[in-house]
Amino acid sequence: MPDVEKAVHDNFRKVIASNNAQGGLDPDLDMVEDYGLTSLNKVLFLTAVCDDTGISLANFTEEDVAALHTLRDVTAALCRHAESAV
Repeated sequence: MPDVEKAVHDNFRKVIASNNAQGGLDPDLDMVEDYGLTSLNKVLFLTAVCDDTGISLANFTEEDVAALHTLRDVTAALCRHAESAV
């Protein structure tokens, strides 16, 4: 299984516009409120992470995606799907 947490952080840095990408990312900060993630960038981010980890984006409903507020949420959700695919 690929390093899900690394894929989440690497891809998040690519899509956020703030200078926060230069330092460490706090996995508990809200991606929209604290990092300024837009809805389009959230989709691009999740698509890229799913591509990098081999986890299908089809595993996530619209409600699942809406419930992903922090990087920790994303990592946990992806890990659940990665474990169920094994």
